[in-house]
Amino acid sequence: MRLRLRPRDDSYYEMFTDSANNLVIGARLLVELMSDGADREAITEKMRACEHAGDDATHAIMRRLNKSSAPPLHREDIYRLASNLDDVMDSMEAAVDLIGLYGLERLPKGIIDQIEVLERAAELTAEAMPRLRTMKDLTRYWIEINQLENQADRIYRKLLAKLFSGEYDALTVLKLKDVIEELETAADAFEHVANTVETIVVKHG
Repeated sequence: MRLRLRPRDDSYYEMFTDSANNLVIGARLLVELMSDGADREAITEKMRACEHAGDDATHAIMRRLNKSSAPPLHREDIYRLASNLDDVMDSMEAAVDLIGLYGLERLPKGIIDQIEVLERAAELTAEAMPRLRTMKDLTRYWIEINQLENQADRIYRKLLAKLFSGEYDALTVLKLKDVIEELETAADAFEHVANTVETIVVKHG
C-alpha cells in the first residue's frame, strides 16, 4: 500500500459541483427566456450574473490548483474540466445576449428543442459532478450526454434547413444563425465535459 504523506485536497469536487449547478440555473434561464411575456432584459442580466459566477468559480479552481501540492486528480484534467464547464456557460450567455442585441422577437420553434436538450444536459452534469469523488456510477452519465449531443446535432441541422428555406430575410437568417450556433456550441461543450469525466475515470477509477 502506498502511503500518502500529504493530505489530498478534495475541495475540487465541491467546486466542480458548484460550477455545474450554476449551469442548471443558466439553462433554466434559457427556458424562461422562451416563455410568453418573458422579461428578456431581466433574464439577460441574470444570465450575465451566472456567467460572472461561472468565471469566478473557474478562477477559484485555477488559483487553488496553483497553490495545491496534492490535488486529487491530474492537474491537466482539473484544468480541462474547469475550462469545459466554463465554456458551456459562455455559450449559453452569448446566445441570450445575441437575442437581445439583435432584437429578435420571433424565434424558430426548434430553438426550444435546443434549449430543452441543454437543460437536460445541465441536470445530468450537475448530478454527475458529486460522483467524481468516488468515480462510481458515471458511465451512464457520459453515454446519455453523448446521446443528447447527437440529438442536438439533428435539431441544429433542421434549424439550419428552416433558416435557409426562404421563410426569413437574409439579415434575420444571419442573426438567427449566430444564436443557434451558440446553442449548438453549448451542447458540444457539455459533451466535452462528459468526455473529460470519462478520461478522469479511466485514469483513476
